[in-house]
Amino acid sequence: MWDGTLLADQAVPRSVPRPRLRDVLDWTRGPDAYRAELSELVTTPAVVAGSPALDRDPGLPDGWWRDLRAATAELATVPTDREAVRQSWIDRNFRAFLGIDPVRISDRTTGHADLHWANLSAPALVVFDWEGWGRVPVGYDPGLLHAYSLTVPTVAARVRREFAAVLETPAGRAGELVALGQLLQACSRGVHPHLTPLIARHTEHLTGAPVPRRW
Repeated sequence: MWDGTLLADQAVPRSVPRPRLRDVLDWTRGPDAYRAELSELVTTPAVVAGSPALDRDPGLPDGWWRDLRAATAELATVPTDREAVRQSWIDRNFRAFLGIDPVRISDRTTGHADLHWANLSAPALVVFDWEGWGRVPVGYDPGLLHAYSLTVPTVAARVRREFAAVLETPAGRAGELVALGQLLQACSRGVHPHLTPLIARHTEHLTGAPVPRRW
């Protein structure tokens, strides 16, 4: 997390639209270390302000969706040893939050790892917040974005259509389940109460198993 923004600025191609990192300053005081980052000002607003979940249909044009698909495809080609989602988390938490046995992730890709509507701008696409990017299960990023779209069914359907080539594969389905499991863990802590039943219902649709109620 400490180096995420700096490493993204160095490693991710500029064809993936994001704010440029203008300067970094590190310093220490006693036992504490600090970092200040100065990023380019982006005047294009986020799709949703203050929440990762949609509250309306933003009416995104076809070109915006093409740009998002291109950006995620370009990001997937970036080599990195940063691991954003670990198998150990899956092994510990799948039964508790999904009610199913853990899956073994064999197909990974480079992803943003926090792809939601407050981290995407429109009408011009810019992807914000690169602290946590790294290797994720295939299907994780579009699965996360789809979950945050469940409050607006038309947009949720559009996400699935745009990323069907990933989400409708066994590897993509496994990655989506990882994203849903992490969201259900957050929901168990009181986060996203309006989304919780929608995420649980969608998870049960994918797994055919009841989700343990932890909220």
